[in-house]
Amino acid sequence: MTERLRSTNPAVIEASGICKAYGRLPVLREVDLVVYRGEVVCVIGPSGSGKSTLLRCINLLETVDGGRILFCGEDVTRVRRPAPIRARLGMVFQSFELFPHMTALGNVMAGPRTVRRTPRAQAEAEARALLARVGLAAKADALPAELSGGQQQRVAIARALAMRPEAILFDEPTSALDPETVGEVLTVMQSLAEEHVTMLVVTHEMNFARRAADWVMVMDAGKVIEEGPPGAVFGPGASARTLAFLRHVHAA
Repeated sequence: MTERLRSTNPAVIEASGICKAYGRLPVLREVDLVVYRGEVVCVIGPSGSGKSTLLRCINLLETVDGGRILFCGEDVTRVRRPAPIRARLGMVFQSFELFPHMTALGNVMAGPRTVRRTPRAQAEAEARALLARVGLAAKADALPAELSGGQQQRVAIARALAMRPEAILFDEPTSALDPETVGEVLTVMQSLAEEHVTMLVVTHEMNFARRAADWVMVMDAGKVIEEGPPGAVFGPGASARTLAFLRHVHAA
């Protein structure tokens, strides 16, 4: 296996032999995954291949039927209290999941105030800095309904960053956006990648995966069928199934 960052950086997320089924329908079949600190790992593949389910298992929103998940070296596969783990593992959803009655500033402040008990003045200062970081300093007092989809997703990214997580999971963060706002979200994510924020990204944005990822995993039918650096996965030497998937994406 390519050395990636493991020679100097510890693993933040390690999943081994992950299995998950809904009734008789297997969704994940013996999936292995490692994300090292400061690394961007992108998971690509056709719809229904288990990518989002994998993220939900890692964030302990779903229980696995088999296998093991380590987070910063701790076995969290079947912890009784997942909330403390989730507080250290940010997640950005497809549909934003903002509190509709809170302003952008209030949404970003909510986690530090309620979970970390950060003093209000400090939480507000940090939240304003994060909104500026994602290009939304002028929208601090706007409600989600007053923001575009791309702006809402950028608030969601700022909210995840506010908890100072060990890593951030992105579940197809641009899939609910119109084409005009996809770019503004990807620009923010690209800047995070350049700052070596640890990220695990499920995406259909192949250009982002090619440009920003340190490591790319290809899933199909609940299995990892190929993985490697972007140059290998997106190159002519990729597997026939990966090449077929990429041709389909480019033709769409």
